Amino acid sequence: MSTPYSGATPAGATPQGYAEPTPQNYAADYSQDQNYSGAMGTPTTDAGHPDVEGVSVGALIGEVAKDMSTLMRQELELAKVELKAEAKKAGTGAGMFGAAGFAGYMVALFLSLALMWALASAIPVGWAGLIVAVLWGIVGAVAFSMGRKKFKQVNPKPERTVDTLQQVPGALKPN
Repeated sequence: MSTPYSGATPAGATPQGYAEPTPQNYAADYSQDQNYSGAMGTPTTDAGHPDVEGVSVGALIGEVAKDMSTLMRQELELAKVELKAEAKKAGTGAGMFGAAGFAGYMVALFLSLALMWALASAIPVGWAGLIVAVLWGIVGAVAFSMGRKKFKQVNPKPERTVDTLQQVPGALKPN
């Protein structure tokens, strides 16, 4: 009598019939001195074109589909890496804006009062407060311009991915 669990491996036991998984490598292996095209190892002719004589159409279509799948995975990985780098630049710019705002707030609250009372010994308190506010406004403007400069360096378009994707249609056309 069989149970729904008859094919399961008991806990702690080593499964039978399964090989250890191997890490995927999406890059082509050109370490050999032979001329091959695609993952199936189709030999090439003297002109550099794949020698497909004797290979079924289904096998060729399967090879093309596998190559396209690999290409798309590589393009997605490239896009992720590029976007992550651009996001880091944007984060740095946002941090500079935050620093500018925090610095402006703290300066206006504490240092302005201290400098205002120091100047108040020589001029009226109102004029001393205005002078202090203008000085710290300049500091805030400089920090803002530095943050804006960082944001202008951000490129949201993954340039290398766009370039390589534009090459795909040309690679699919017969010569």
